[in-house]
Amino acid sequence: MTSADNGVNVQALLDARQALKDAPEAAQFTWRASSRWDNGVHSTTTIEKFFGLGQEQTHKAVSTFPSDHPAVFAAEDNGITPIEYLLVGLAGCLTAGVASVAQNRGIQLRSVEAQVEGQHDIRGILGADSDVRNGYEGIKVTFNIDADASRQEIEALVAQSQKRSAVFDALTNPTDVTVEVA
Repeated sequence: MTSADNGVNVQALLDARQALKDAPEAAQFTWRASSRWDNGVHSTTTIEKFFGLGQEQTHKAVSTFPSDHPAVFAAEDNGITPIEYLLVGLAGCLTAGVASVAQNRGIQLRSVEAQVEGQHDIRGILGADSDVRNGYEGIKVTFNIDADASRQEIEALVAQSQKRSAVFDALTNPTDVTVEVA
């Protein structure tokens, strides 16, 4: 196996995988987001803390994510739409997976780009056609990867990333979602 440096500490990931096999209760994580309405259809979501490894954890920095709708929806366009954040999450998760798998397999990456497109008929969310779903009809991810690897090896990187992606899994398998008023 050749040596690669893609900036991923694979040994730490492998050590964590082994440790969590021996202590599955530590593998139970709760990710959190807190959203505040600003005005119109504009809101700001903040990510700061999560629970994992048996205790409360804090990110190194607080992250904020504005969401709004574009001017073509008669909105102020103060951020991307909430459904676009799904594309952000999917692209980020799959790309991180490609880097991690490549590092583990000794494949040096030069560049990784993912184009993610979601087909969305907005008549559903507008209530214009009750037969049209509210979410994406389909999402397409296209990778352009330059690496010291054959096309077959690159395709295997992407396949393994897809197999291990939490976001891909959440989008392609039913996930229980409970909404309540406090």
